Amino acid sequence: MLNQKLIEEVSAKLKDAFSQSPAADIEKNLRAVLQSVFAKLDLVTREEFDVQQEVLTRTREKLTQLEAKVAELEKPQQAPLV
Repeated sequence: MLNQKLIEEVSAKLKDAFSQSPAADIEKNLRAVLQSVFAKLDLVTREEFDVQQEVLTRTREKLTQLEAKVAELEKPQQAPLV
């Protein structure tokens, strides 16, 4: 088995070499481009979407209740029999 300390040293050196390579610059540039594209798309977070979905659900329920109430009020009134 390899010595754990040796593995950690090699891992640290590889990480350091990668951070100084052109690949790190490419990653930074790609992240910046993607953030710019996503900002232009006017996206919302999942949390914001879920909140708005709940508001819409409650609004639909209220609308259904109000439609039923209006339909009841629009029914012709029968005169009481005397």
